[in-house]
Amino acid sequence: MPAATYALDLLVPGTLRDNGDQLVRALPSGKTGGTRRHGEEALALALHGVSLSFGGVSALIDVDLSVEPGEIRAIIGPNGAGKSSLINVISGVYRSNHGHVHIGSSSFRHVPTERLASLGVARTFQNLALFKGLSVIDNVVAGRAYTVRSSFVGQILGLGRARREEADARERAARILEFLHLDQVSDRLVGTLPYGLQKRVELARALVAEPKILLLDEPMAGMTASEKNDMADFIRSARDQYETTVVLIEHDIGVVMQLSDRIAVLDYGRKIADGSPDEIRADKRVIDAYLGVIEENEDGEGI
Repeated sequence: MPAATYALDLLVPGTLRDNGDQLVRALPSGKTGGTRRHGEEALALALHGVSLSFGGVSALIDVDLSVEPGEIRAIIGPNGAGKSSLINVISGVYRSNHGHVHIGSSSFRHVPTERLASLGVARTFQNLALFKGLSVIDNVVAGRAYTVRSSFVGQILGLGRARREEADARERAARILEFLHLDQVSDRLVGTLPYGLQKRVELARALVAEPKILLLDEPMAGMTASEKNDMADFIRSARDQYETTVVLIEHDIGVVMQLSDRIAVLDYGRKIADGSPDEIRADKRVIDAYLGVIEENEDGEGI
């Protein structure tokens, strides 16, 4: 099947727009941009040739990545390898210099952040991004904001549609809190909770959006060993119960090896390995990257 180049923004059919790299022709309403490849429709997420730089510093260099529906896909690497940058490109926080991101059947040169929830993508952040002055359940309800269709006045006055939306959001939030064993603290201010529970609240806020793809940026950072084990169980259960595809960044290699179906390894912005946990564990390039081993030249001498 021949590849087709699509427009990346919603345009009037038949018009042209400079897309940064090339002029592309708009498709009829409902089509989105990029270049599809054979067999790609079955993937939940795919990246092709993604590069990102800040000034003269390259954060990502020609990275390809495929994510199957329903798998837990880990991205690991030493500090500064480009892991969080990759998540930020997928979620539209960063605009890549080159490459495409395919989310389900949609393809983008730059992922529109305002459409992320409607595309079925939710994420957590490396640093906590909670409303510390709100209760646990109110923080989780905020994850349903993209579904609100009632007017601002209707919400203020508590009119019919706004009232129904609020009740539905709180019901869904309550179910997620119960699933994550947070129902006993649902009315507490989130800022009063221990750090490990706050990380769990952030996971709850992402899950309440009912995402097809869940991006987790170091969800276990700063946790104790027991908290990490609990979080790993919750992530696995969320994948199984909600049929969510998970893309995970995590520094604890032991947890990654036990939790992930497949692992991609970045080093200095390049993908150096990709495979099952057993394959990654035995890959010399991965071992060298983590140990900081200098590559040898053709004569076998260190360079």
